[in-house]
Amino acid sequence: MGILKKLAADAAIYGFSTIVARLINYLLVAYHTRVLGPEQYGVFTEFFGYITLLLVLLTYGMETGFFRFASRQDQSPNLVFSTSLVALFATSTVFLALVLSNVNAVAAWMGYPNHANYVGQLAAVIAMDAFVSIPFARLRLQRKAKKFAMFKLINVFFYVGLNILFFTGLPQYFVEHPNSALLQFFSPQADVGYVFIANLLASLLTLLMLLPTIFEIKIHISLPLLKKMLVYSLPLLVAGLPGIANDYIDRVLFKHLFANPDIVMQELGVYGANAKLAVLMVIFVQMFRYAAEPFFFSNANKKDSPTLLSNVMTYFVIAAMCVFLVVALYLDAFALLMGKSFRNGTDIVPIMLIANVFFGITFNLSMWYKISEKTKMAVYITLTGFIVTVAINVLFVPHFGYRAAAWAHFASNLAMVSISYFLGQKYYPVHYQLKKIGFYIIAGCALYGIFFALNSSFNLTAVPKFSIATILLITYLGLVLWQEWNILPKRLTSKMFHVKHF
Repeated sequence: MGILKKLAADAAIYGFSTIVARLINYLLVAYHTRVLGPEQYGVFTEFFGYITLLLVLLTYGMETGFFRFASRQDQSPNLVFSTSLVALFATSTVFLALVLSNVNAVAAWMGYPNHANYVGQLAAVIAMDAFVSIPFARLRLQRKAKKFAMFKLINVFFYVGLNILFFTGLPQYFVEHPNSALLQFFSPQADVGYVFIANLLASLLTLLMLLPTIFEIKIHISLPLLKKMLVYSLPLLVAGLPGIANDYIDRVLFKHLFANPDIVMQELGVYGANAKLAVLMVIFVQMFRYAAEPFFFSNANKKDSPTLLSNVMTYFVIAAMCVFLVVALYLDAFALLMGKSFRNGTDIVPIMLIANVFFGITFNLSMWYKISEKTKMAVYITLTGFIVTVAINVLFVPHFGYRAAAWAHFASNLAMVSISYFLGQKYYPVHYQLKKIGFYIIAGCALYGIFFALNSSFNLTAVPKFSIATILLITYLGLVLWQEWNILPKRLTSKMFHVKHF
């Protein structure tokens, strides 16, 4: 089987589990925006921002470091796994102990002095999720994609089930049993804290499921190996913090920047819910990342690796722009997932989608410094994006609210793509098909622009609107076939699927 077929097979399994899990969470937006008001959803949005930022800090690039060192012929994969595991267990335990011993002070600093329980619960979630990142990475390296997918799906189904229990099942039970002893532990009123409890229990279940994977080898640590891994991985931490901040720092800063404190959490809730409508692009990028990262590392030493990187980039852009058009052209249908009080912010969704396209391109470009072990370059790239994000949020959120935050995502990712490309051409030249990539991005945006102009000018009803959307989507697919027609027949009729065909 050709190496691209292997990538496609793994991507299909990772993709299935990721798509199912994300789509279920996607539908959970519809549920949460109906049982929680915009203000409480704003609390959830802010806390999720903290979770994401702290997970980057507590994994400190060790996942990528594990892939790099476990793939080397001069290293024992079991020793690399054990060393990584012990390191993350130690740091996660210290983090959890520090937060729990100062939980009231941390809650007051975050602006939630009456909800220290939220802080303690989410600290435990962060600690557990950081620790299990290495067992999950080992499953990916061993190409146990089915097992990986099963654990991820169990986690999300359990999480969703708990949400339904807490927000629908128990309140209904209390209506029928008003004197129930359970009322000592649960309130029948909807509270965002139930989301945090569900998250905690789901993370605990995942940890328990991974225990056999953790203990199937002897657990010990090699300090010389750990030192090498930290030298490789810590620059990824420094790069990862501003990198992930490009996506989530606005959630943390928003209530400090928005001009009207009376509605700030409502606006943050609307922003968070609409940003999640762009999650299909994030699903696609994550699906690609799970399969592509170990794939690229395993082929890094082959002389045709730059050619492989180039062609994968082109096909990534083709697929990503297709996802962009599906969501942007049929946005009215996707918006029905949210409660009515959240739908006034749908105009930011196309901006967030195209920003996530550039985020995916940045991931593809990042392989040059990971493969060449110039991970320090990641600092310059992501720091540039972070500066752009913070600057736009600080300057424009007070005047334009969450719409400025959406444009900050786009500008930040575009800046990172630019600097990563030019640095990559200097240190690890790859001949990307820039004309094709540019054509597909411009064509996709232009087709959406036509749709937006027609809809704005004629105030289209549902049937003509979706008819035009379908025609424009088919037009994009036709443009792809037109561009790729001279290549596709050769691939389809080849007996073997080799990289040389690219």
